[in-house]
Amino acid sequence: MLALIREVSPQLAHCELSHLERVAIDAARAVVQHRAYTQALEALGCTLEWLPPLPQCPDGVFVEDTAVVLPGSAIVTRPGVASRRGEIASVAAALEHRTPVAQITAPGCLDGGDVLRIAGTLYAGLSARTNEAGRTQLAQLLRPYGFRVEPVPLEGCLHLKSAASFIPPDVLLVNPAWVEPSAFGEVRVIAVDEREPLAANTLTIGGTTLVSAAYPHTCRCLEAAGVRTRSVDVSELHKAEGGLTCMSLLLP
Repeated sequence: MLALIREVSPQLAHCELSHLERVAIDAARAVVQHRAYTQALEALGCTLEWLPPLPQCPDGVFVEDTAVVLPGSAIVTRPGVASRRGEIASVAAALEHRTPVAQITAPGCLDGGDVLRIAGTLYAGLSARTNEAGRTQLAQLLRPYGFRVEPVPLEGCLHLKSAASFIPPDVLLVNPAWVEPSAFGEVRVIAVDEREPLAANTLTIGGTTLVSAAYPHTCRCLEAAGVRTRSVDVSELHKAEGGLTCMSLLLP
């Protein structure tokens, strides 16, 4: 597994926010936490490729939003906030020599954090960052590869992956206050602990699920259900509405 990642911008404190109040972010601590995150990826078998730094882009570390990567294809997105569109060129360049690449175009908007894959279906959250035009384009671009793209309504959160993540082979970790679990078909549903509404964003690699250290109660629920977990502290990045999936693009 190859993981595309990007270093934390010194301008992280000026990130785009939709559902959180702005609080002070310690950029130096965020860098340390991000390094621990990348080390966890390596420990789980990922090879890291660092994208060119974008110090002028506060949200540049959240590379997941810039592309949807699947076996045999990649779709470069058109982020829902204009300030993030300067991030996509370097991601497209990194992908183009590995796989066929297509791109979402205006009036479509799509953030990668709104796209959740379960087998041959991609669920696209209709959020403040992703519109129906973006979802429709994604469906059209992926139809030749055999993927379906289903819309999923959201409320109260930034992205679909803020509300749900899939843990192979059959677990959906979800905040049911933000998205309806039945939208995802036949899966084994585990709800986040009610004290941890943001805990649904997890990242599974090679049979181990990374869980934010900020959500110990949900982590224990997963472990009780037989999910092997590993805790990672990304608390400063949470202040920028970031999660564990946000900070890498994984390529098989």
